[in-house]
Amino acid sequence: MTDSEAYIALNMIRQVGPVRVRRLLAALGSPVRVLSATAAELQRVEGIGADVAASLRGWQDQVDLECEMRRVKEFGARVVTMGCADYPALLREIHDPPIVLYVWGKLEDRDRHAIGVVGTRKPSHYAAECAKKMSYQLASAGVTVVSGLARGIDTAAHQGALAAKGRTIAVIGSGFLSIYPPENLGLAEKIAGSGAVVSEFSMAVTADRQTFPMRNRIISGCAFGLLVVEAGQRSGALISANQAGEQGRSIYAIPGRIDQPGAIGSNRLIQQGAKLVMSAADILDDMGMLFAEAPSLIPAPAPALDGNEAVVYRALGDSETPIDEVIAKSGLPTHAVSSTLLALEMKNLVRQRPGSRFVKLR
Repeated sequence: MTDSEAYIALNMIRQVGPVRVRRLLAALGSPVRVLSATAAELQRVEGIGADVAASLRGWQDQVDLECEMRRVKEFGARVVTMGCADYPALLREIHDPPIVLYVWGKLEDRDRHAIGVVGTRKPSHYAAECAKKMSYQLASAGVTVVSGLARGIDTAAHQGALAAKGRTIAVIGSGFLSIYPPENLGLAEKIAGSGAVVSEFSMAVTADRQTFPMRNRIISGCAFGLLVVEAGQRSGALISANQAGEQGRSIYAIPGRIDQPGAIGSNRLIQQGAKLVMSAADILDDMGMLFAEAPSLIPAPAPALDGNEAVVYRALGDSETPIDEVIAKSGLPTHAVSSTLLALEMKNLVRQRPGSRFVKLR
């Protein structure tokens, strides 16, 4: 058995989590040694009682390692363990770093320049637009946008980064065989094509109320800071913010309307000391130490459009145009029109109005 396989097996054993594994490794030296240790050796480690030692001793009764390795290969993923050089450096520093990371796509060294973006699953139009535009600007400046692939703000953040042709990482609360929410599988495939989808859970694990808080610590743990875009009083995004604070990360928030219940949590974060953000420049100023040159967000002159962008732009009228009309006039598939409109919007050439209506800005 290799160390990598032993890490995967440890990750699949019930009753054994990241903190206990870290203690076991400190005492016994390697994951292979942990799996072969006697009950007496295991119980000498802090936090390892008789029940946990029994689970470790009988790990083959609950872990089908051969099946797991086959599933990883068939899916086209890879597993990055705590012993790998490309395990995210910032994540390694937190109190309870994941034992392994299942990676669909590719992690890169530049991902150390990252910002987490989280928020409500039911955002206002204003909040969704802020998340898209902020993520577009950050990705354009070379910052990796990390979010959770959930509905709402997470989805908008990933879409904005993709529209900028930048890096984005989705940290999910399930295994790769049951990506949640299912309607974001197509988005996950796009992210994996130019960034990475990441999970600490074995391939067949399904999402539940416990997996999401665990996922959230990875979002903030991988990043320099965490941006909260609209969060209600009991939003899971506030759990992420608390975890980010415990990890020593910077916390940012976009202000919302004071009469908007969905913005109570994010506004409260600002009251408590989170940095109020009005543009990506507010975050990039803090991250300036990570860049050889300060990134610029000054909009460049509108580029000459070609391909789908030119077709969709011509399909827009001089007044607000419904998306169905744009699709009909352009002759392009719905998904192509939607992604192209987002790209035009990020270039400040088009603005979306309520009711999926679009208007030219230039």
